[in-house]
Amino acid sequence: MIYTVTLNPALDYVIQVNHFKAGQINRNTSEHIYYGGKGINVSCILNELDVKSTALGFIAGFTGRALSDGLKEMGIVSDFTEVKQGMTRINVKMKSDEETEINGTGPLIEETDFDVLKNKIRKLTEGDTLVLSGSIPSCMKSDAYEKIIECRSEDVRLVVDAEKDLLLKVLKYRPFLIKPNNLELAAMFETEIHTEEDIIFYAKKLQEIGARNVLVSMAKDGAILCDENGDVHRIGTAKGTVVNSVGAGDSMVAGFLAGYLKTKDYAYALKLGTACGGATAFHSGLAKREEIEEVLETLQEEK
Repeated sequence: MIYTVTLNPALDYVIQVNHFKAGQINRNTSEHIYYGGKGINVSCILNELDVKSTALGFIAGFTGRALSDGLKEMGIVSDFTEVKQGMTRINVKMKSDEETEINGTGPLIEETDFDVLKNKIRKLTEGDTLVLSGSIPSCMKSDAYEKIIECRSEDVRLVVDAEKDLLLKVLKYRPFLIKPNNLELAAMFETEIHTEEDIIFYAKKLQEIGARNVLVSMAKDGAILCDENGDVHRIGTAKGTVVNSVGAGDSMVAGFLAGYLKTKDYAYALKLGTACGGATAFHSGLAKREEIEEVLETLQEEK
């Protein structure tokens, strides 16, 4: 089983407003609610690929219950820890002449709440996969990821998709997969990256520190995977018009995991991951199965 962890999930309320004017009443022309959070995005794409997962994390209040119920309706299993103070945040994303975002804070997570989550992690067994994605809420200590990882059995496969400092801290736990983009990779080593050779060099540095597989996404230039067998895989970008970058990286992680778990083939895992990331980028929400399959047919691994 794959378990995804989203410490601070959200309801994303996305609206379109024609020529928004501050200080006046504005009416939207369209509205959608999405279930937000990087780990939740991974679970949603896995669901499209017929791979079962369980979404973990914290929820609170009526918004938290709405999120949990919404995932259930989609066929996604969750085992959230419900906390008492505050509510699951609502993020407002307004598209008009300019794009504006107002992000909520989220609930207050007490140490006792964190203990409940850690106990759930302790129950994972050999063959399970734990996916940690996104940032840590301000009400939690900065070592929250490390505390979660330390609860897991070493037989549990670990995947981490986080920014510079969070990612560097967990390399000592030998994660099965990390997925920085080329800019994040450069930031980790406080350098500039100009060529694919640079990317491969620094990706292998991360392997030396502890990562087993390093997947580096490069936006329009495709992706590079340095796998634990010493092989380097390259793939070009999917062909299409980018309309939405939100969730594309999470989709790539989900596709990679699904591809690897089904075939144990890193080249295919990279291909399916790229197809999932591209399909999400070409649509307003997370990709659907048929959209992923369309993109998958167009991709070829580069030698």
